[in-house]
Amino acid sequence: METCWLQITAGRGPEECARAVFLLLRALSDEAAQRDIRVDCLEIIQGEHPKTLRSALLSLAGKDCAAFIRSWEGTIQWIAQSPFRPRHKRKNWFVGVQQVVPPEEKELGNKDFRFESMRASGPGGQHVNKVNSAIRVTHLPTGLTAMAQEERSQHMNKKLALTRLLARIQEEQNARVKQSQQEQWGLHNELERGNPVRVFQGERFQEKKG
Repeated sequence: METCWLQITAGRGPEECARAVFLLLRALSDEAAQRDIRVDCLEIIQGEHPKTLRSALLSLAGKDCAAFIRSWEGTIQWIAQSPFRPRHKRKNWFVGVQQVVPPEEKELGNKDFRFESMRASGPGGQHVNKVNSAIRVTHLPTGLTAMAQEERSQHMNKKLALTRLLARIQEEQNARVKQSQQEQWGLHNELERGNPVRVFQGERFQEKKG
């Protein structure tokens, strides 16, 4: 059984893009279920409004998992009236989907990160009770932290914790840039380059074919 990590992100886009991430996560999960691919949310960063997400880090497991991800990877376009700014003329919103590669060994030894092992908590059976497999990582320059205990090996939890932390650091950077450019939505258009791999319409998030 293949296991892959996938991230959906609003990038530096406005809150409408965070709404698109929320809807996209639901659509992707539904399609994955139809293909017998299990989707687990490893990390979610909430948006400013209910039912919005700045980003979601997912673990996918199942047959042909990599092929499924390729069918989604790239820019996703959502065509809809803004649910937050009714008079806003813009109706095209873009989010990104990308496969996440676990951090390389050299990143695990970076002096900017402090790793701590601890006993995992919660459901998990005897393995959780016997092994200090949970990992907490701290980014020393910023004080940001992340933790992982889902994987059976401490090494994989180390990689997952660092992946989560790197996503949080990136989101913090995006938030600072977004705040300083509040009225310049065009500057987030790194997601809009190239043709979208899929296009969805309306609050019902129906895929546009053809």
